[in-house]
Amino acid sequence: MHELILGGGKSGKSRCAESRATDWRQVAGRYALLIATAVPGDDEMRERIVRHREQRALHVPALQTVEVPHDLPAASREWCAPQRLPIVDCLTVWLTQRLMPLDGPPLDEPDWLQQLADLCSALREAAGAVVLVSDEIGMGAAPLGREGRRSLDAGASREAVRRSATHFAPPGRHLH
Repeated sequence: MHELILGGGKSGKSRCAESRATDWRQVAGRYALLIATAVPGDDEMRERIVRHREQRALHVPALQTVEVPHDLPAASREWCAPQRLPIVDCLTVWLTQRLMPLDGPPLDEPDWLQQLADLCSALREAAGAVVLVSDEIGMGAAPLGREGRRSLDAGASREAVRRSATHFAPPGRHLH
């Protein structure tokens, strides 16, 4: 079964996913893999990514990481396996990079809808469990800009994880 971990910024979503990886690895022959979606677009983001890597190395030392900023559907197909737990961190970052890339044009509506359909298909066909981390973007104020509203609309679809167990991580709480 897939799991969606939702919460606001700095609410402990990634740490919660890391605990899932630790629990998963308690069974012999199982291992976990982090599918990181962030692109280091500036110095601050590069520092943030380094800090996340260092923290993960402390919390889940054997957690392998692959960086997949664009083709998440293909990565999901490649890395899902019965004994491997892929953790996608984070759907919101992936979505933002697809709709508002740092360089190049954004995906147009048909291409975005195809990407979403491909991700849905990959998750339905997954040979094992998947943990997905995402910001909860539907509980705040409506964005003023077109790009922000487009992200909200796309994130609200959540079709990709409709059948997942969903856990909400309020700030400062680490839910199990």
